[in-house]
Amino acid sequence: MDKEQDIPVKVVDRRWWANQDGTAEARPDTRGSGKPTYVEELERQIADKDKQIAEYLAKYRNAASEFEEARLRLRREISKDVERSRREILAELLEVVDNLDRALESAGTVNTNDALLQGVEMVRRQFLGKLEGFGVRRIDVTRQPFDPALHEAISSVPAATPEQDGMIVGTVRCGYRIGDDVLRPAAVAVARLA
Repeated sequence: MDKEQDIPVKVVDRRWWANQDGTAEARPDTRGSGKPTYVEELERQIADKDKQIAEYLAKYRNAASEFEEARLRLRREISKDVERSRREILAELLEVVDNLDRALESAGTVNTNDALLQGVEMVRRQFLGKLEGFGVRRIDVTRQPFDPALHEAISSVPAATPEQDGMIVGTVRCGYRIGDDVLRPAAVAVARLA
């Protein structure tokens, strides 16, 4: 070779750490973050998986809250059904009290010292005591004005005075409450001004 020729060669160092010490020239990175492409691909996959996990977690939380709401709704419905059935049974047992009252009324005209009559009275009191244990109370109708929420008008009687108008003058069948609710309205006769 005759003369070595100096061929100008320009070397560009693209290593990401080469720019860290300040010795190399600061040049723009044409590849992006300077990380290897497989690392960038893995980071992108991790970001996609994180997004997918967040979506699944949101779906799980929605499903769990819907399940909890359905479970609470089912419990409320079951408790309503139990209470409704309980009230139906108690209302049917009131017929037994009515029959005991009728037996006492019909026997009241006979001998009042009869042991059978006293036994029936004791059974009636015991039965009413058991009903009170379940929260069943008799509706008081004596000298009360007629209230359609508590009473059922079976008949009307002419009122003797204007003060008697709309007042209850007789009871055909006793009414009962359970708590604040009417279990069975009282069947009554109401005085009406002509």
